[in-house]
Amino acid sequence: MNRFRANPRTLAPLIAGLAMLGPFSIDTFFPAFRVIEAEFGITAVAMQQTVSVYLIAFMAMSLLHGPLSDAFGRRGVILLSLVLFAIASAGCALAPSLPVLLVFRAIQGISAGAGMIVGRAIVRDRFDGADAQRLMSQVTLIFGVAPAIAPIIGGLVLTATGWRPIFWMLTGFTILLGLASLLALPETLPRPRRVGLSVRQLARTYGAIARDRHFVLLAITTSMNFGALFVYIASAPTIVLDLLHLNERQFGWLFIPVIGGMMLGARSSGLLAGRRSPLTTVRWGYLLMGSGALINLLVSRLPPSVPWSMLPVTISAVGVSLSFPTLTILMLDRFPAVRGAAASVQAAAALGFNALVSGLISPLVSHSLPLLALATSAVWGGSFASWLIYCRLVPEVRPQVLLEKAAGVAVPNGPTAPNPDA
Repeated sequence: MNRFRANPRTLAPLIAGLAMLGPFSIDTFFPAFRVIEAEFGITAVAMQQTVSVYLIAFMAMSLLHGPLSDAFGRRGVILLSLVLFAIASAGCALAPSLPVLLVFRAIQGISAGAGMIVGRAIVRDRFDGADAQRLMSQVTLIFGVAPAIAPIIGGLVLTATGWRPIFWMLTGFTILLGLASLLALPETLPRPRRVGLSVRQLARTYGAIARDRHFVLLAITTSMNFGALFVYIASAPTIVLDLLHLNERQFGWLFIPVIGGMMLGARSSGLLAGRRSPLTTVRWGYLLMGSGALINLLVSRLPPSVPWSMLPVTISAVGVSLSFPTLTILMLDRFPAVRGAAASVQAAAALGFNALVSGLISPLVSHSLPLLALATSAVWGGSFASWLIYCRLVPEVRPQVLLEKAAGVAVPNGPTAPNPDA
């Protein structure tokens, strides 16, 4: 018998803390970009690869985190990943050159995703309907603090002691998370429910997920939702230092409005769980995203200034976070037998798009607020189009059925993964 209990009051902050490793790994050392470029004698484009390499490694490994947790249990995969992430963070702190830094950044990417991906599967293992949406919203709310405070902390550490202690700080944070997980993280997947891991079975599972057009549409929807915000996150050094003419300690002018909006949206989603249909929360989310995008297009024509240049993005961020918990649950419920694998594909899709944003879109538009606004509006438009197609194809998004799901009433679920014993 599992000696841990999935208590929402302790589970939400713990899973959110595990998910924080991802944004902390990206955002904390944004203020140090210029300093590292000068020390290593590299260009800004070369420095940007520290983000792209991390995201590519994150995306590739995310396809395995979920299946590994489906086969060996949730808890062990998370604990092992924390050990690897701590080692990688120490390696980044000691890196003598850019190539070495890139290697350890890749190892960080390989290990950082387990908490986020497996954490979502843990939530769905133990909670259903409105309870799952409520807990997912709490996780999103707490998790939202990380991108807001990470660059601020990084800027303070940078000005006080240099860029290397930023990675030592990440090492210490990971060790604390490991201890907390060892003591309080539940194992929510008992041995009888685990799925054997094999290359053939993994290929069959991912093949089934890739052929499910409902899942694919939801994956596109969520990836482009957050991807639009990530245009601003990936462009943070240029926006803050070059366009807004701020310093390394003032990254909060970008991150606090954006992440504050995401936290407000997550809180609203939790309050609406069980009171409004999930379809309604998604509709309201897109209304806010569209309004924010339109206002942003207008404000971007004005001279860059704080806080006005960032406030329209905040409105859209509320919409993103309001709709995200519902969209995530709909995706995971397409494959209830292998939620870990489904969460992996969801994360891989989002990370793949974020890597595209970081490596291609951001360098093209980051030098201009009007171009940034235009790019994000186009990405949000693509997300909305994907959601509309999903609504036309899938009968279970009818309001009555979604209300029954929110109330915990048994309804037909999505397809299951291939039976490994077949």
